[in-house]
Amino acid sequence: MDVAELTRDLVSIPSHDDETGAGDYIEEWLRRETDADVVRDEAGNVIARSGDEDGPTMALVGHHDVVEPADSQIDSSGEYVVERRNGRLYGRGAADMKGAVAAAMCAFRDVTTGDDASVEGELVFASFVGEEVGGVGARHAIERGFTPDYAIVGEGSTGYSSPGVTDVAVAHKGRRGSTITAVGTAAHASEVGAGENAIYRATDAVDRVRRLEVPTVEVAGDRLEGSLTVTEIEGGTAMNVVPDRCELTVDERTVPGQRADLERVESIEGVEWTVDQDLPPMQCHDDAFAEAVLEAADRAQSGTPELVTKPHATDAGWLSDAGTECVIYGAAEPGEAHTEDESVSLEVLRRCRETYRLAASSWLAASPTSEKS
Repeated sequence: MDVAELTRDLVSIPSHDDETGAGDYIEEWLRRETDADVVRDEAGNVIARSGDEDGPTMALVGHHDVVEPADSQIDSSGEYVVERRNGRLYGRGAADMKGAVAAAMCAFRDVTTGDDASVEGELVFASFVGEEVGGVGARHAIERGFTPDYAIVGEGSTGYSSPGVTDVAVAHKGRRGSTITAVGTAAHASEVGAGENAIYRATDAVDRVRRLEVPTVEVAGDRLEGSLTVTEIEGGTAMNVVPDRCELTVDERTVPGQRADLERVESIEGVEWTVDQDLPPMQCHDDAFAEAVLEAADRAQSGTPELVTKPHATDAGWLSDAGTECVIYGAAEPGEAHTEDESVSLEVLRRCRETYRLAASSWLAASPTSEKS
C-alpha cells in the first residue's frame, strides 16, 4: 500500500467527534505491516515502538482527529467525501493531518522492517487524539512517560520559504487565552456615586493590556513576534444600572521563553486575571538534529528547504515543554487546514515519507548515544 492509498483510507474515516474508527485503522495497519510493539492507550492514542529502548529515541508524531467537516465534505450516509484530482487528495483531514500520518506510518514501516531496520536506538510512531481541542492525547501520553529524545511532528511546513518547498520548522508560537474579570458594586444609574462601575475598572485593565510589551525572539533568522489582543467584552445588566461585573477575553500569542506580563492587571482594584488555555510554544535547541532533518528534506526534493518558524501552536509545543527536541515537517501548506476544499499534494506526501525515512535511518545511526544526549 502506497502513501496515497493509505491517506485516502484514513481521510475517509470520520474522526471529528470520535477518533475511534481512525485509531482502529491505524492500530490494525501497524500490527499487520510491522513487527513493532503497538499500544492503544486509554485516551485512544496509537503508539508503536521498534528498536533498542536503551539508545536514543526518535518519534514520528501526528494526530488523527480533525475539525468538524463542512457539509460538502460529508455524503448522505454521513461518511467523509474523498476525491483525487490534479495530483491532490481532497477531503477533511487530508492536510491537517492524516496525509502526514500516512507518510509517517509508511516511513516507520520502511525503517523498521526493511533494509534500514538495523538502526541504533528506538524509532517510535505516535498518532494522538484531541490535538484540535488543546492537545488532549499528547498531554495524556506525556503524563504517562512519553518523552522521546527527538521528534518530527508532521504538521504543515510546505510553502513557507517558497512555493512548493517543504521546509523544516524549528519553532512556533504558542497561545494563551485568558479572562480578566472586573468586579464592582451595583447601584441605580441615577446615583452613580453609590456604586463602583465594573466596566470602568475593566477599561482600565484594557488600557493596561494595550501598554504591555509583547515579547519577540529571533529563531533561525526569523523574527517570531508575540501578540496580545482583547477579543471579547461582556458586562452590565440594564441601561439604568451601574454594572457590578465585566469580563474581558484576551488572546495572547506567546513565543519561546517569554510571556507578556498580564499579571499586572491584577494591581487594579477589583480586577482578577485567570488563564483558561495555555498552548506552549516550541523551539528546537539541538542544531545538529535540525540540520540532519534539513539534510534529509533537501535530499527528498528538488527545491531547497530552509529552517523556518510557524505562527501557530501544535502538539510539538507539549513535547518540547516536556523535554523532547522537536522539529516540524509536513505536507500541509498555509491556508489549507480547516477549509471547505482542504487538500494535500500527493507528490509532497511521497516527499514527506522519504524525508521521514531518511531522517530516522540517518539520525539513529549517525553517532553513539552519548553524542546525541
